[in-house]
Amino acid sequence: MILPYHKLIDGLREDRSAKRGKAIGTTRRGIGPAYEAKAARKGVRMRDLAKPERVRELVAANLDELMPLIQHLGGVAPSDKDITKWIDDVLAAGDKLRPYTGDAGRHVAGAIQAGKHVLFEGAQGCLLDLDHGTYPYVTSSSTIAAGACQSAGIGPTQIDAVVGITKAYATRVGEGPFPTEIPGEAGDRLRTAGGEFGATTGRPRRCGWLDLPALRMGVRLSGMSSLALTKLDVLGALGEVSVCVAYKLDGKELDEPPTDPEDIARAEPVYAKFPGWDRLPSEAHDVTDLPAPARAYVETIERMAGVPFCLVSVGPDRTETIRLSDPFA
Repeated sequence: MILPYHKLIDGLREDRSAKRGKAIGTTRRGIGPAYEAKAARKGVRMRDLAKPERVRELVAANLDELMPLIQHLGGVAPSDKDITKWIDDVLAAGDKLRPYTGDAGRHVAGAIQAGKHVLFEGAQGCLLDLDHGTYPYVTSSSTIAAGACQSAGIGPTQIDAVVGITKAYATRVGEGPFPTEIPGEAGDRLRTAGGEFGATTGRPRRCGWLDLPALRMGVRLSGMSSLALTKLDVLGALGEVSVCVAYKLDGKELDEPPTDPEDIARAEPVYAKFPGWDRLPSEAHDVTDLPAPARAYVETIERMAGVPFCLVSVGPDRTETIRLSDPFA
C-alpha cells in the first residue's frame, strides 16, 4: 500500500533532483518509495489492514528508518499526531476495502478454468519498464505483458493473446530521452488535438512522431500477437506526417533503441514522410476506406512493426473503430 510518508519522500526527492537538473519526472504519488518498502519486505499489504496492531508496528518500524531520510531531504518530520491520523485513515480504508480483499490469483484462475474471457489491462509503455526501459527514467514495476502473470498470480501458459496498443504518434510524460519529440508550436498543436495530458496528474504529455524502433522493442518484449492503432484522426489536417523508421548512432543504423538512455538521447531519428490527410471517414469499416495517404501510413507501420493490426481508431467514439480481427475469437 502507498502511505502518506511514501508520498512525502517522493515529492522531496523530486524537488531535490530538480534543483540539480536530474528530476525523474515521477507523479509524486509515492509509488517508488512504496515499491522500495515492498522489495525490502517492510511494506504494508492489503491483508494487514485486518490487523490494526500489525499496521501500527509496520508503520512505526518504517518511520524509524525513514525519519532521518525525510530530514536529510529537507522535509519536516511528521508529528505523533500526524502519524496517528495516517494509521487511523488507513484502518478506516481497510474497513471499506475488506469485502473486496482476497486471493486475486485464485479468483482469476477460477474464472479462466470456468471458460470466461479474462482481460488484463496494462499501463505505460515498454520504455518505462523497470528492467527493460530507459532506466532511471522508468516506473517502479513491470509494464510488459509478462508482468500481468506475475502480478495476477497466473502462469504464462494461461495467456492466449497479447494486444499491443500504440497511438499514431508518440507521447511521454516526465523526463527521459525522446528522440522523435516535436518541439515548439507544432508539438503544442498535437498535444491539444489529442488531449494529451496525464491521466493521473494532468501534466501535459510530450508529443512526437511515432517511433518504430521503440514499437518494435515493445512487440518483442511483450510477444505481441496483434496491435491496436489509436488516434489516427489526430494527425488529420497536418500538411505532412512523419514516422521514425530507424535510429542512426555513431554511423550505424539501429532498428531498436540502444540500451543506454544517453545513447537514445543522442540518436538521430531516420524519418519516412507521408502527405497529410483531411478528416477520416467515421463510418470506415476497413483500412481500404481510408484516404490514400492515411492508408499508406497505416500499412507502413504494420509492415515495419512486424505484427498485424486488429483495430484502427479513426475517431474518439467507440463506433469509430475499424475492427480487423477479434482478439477474443
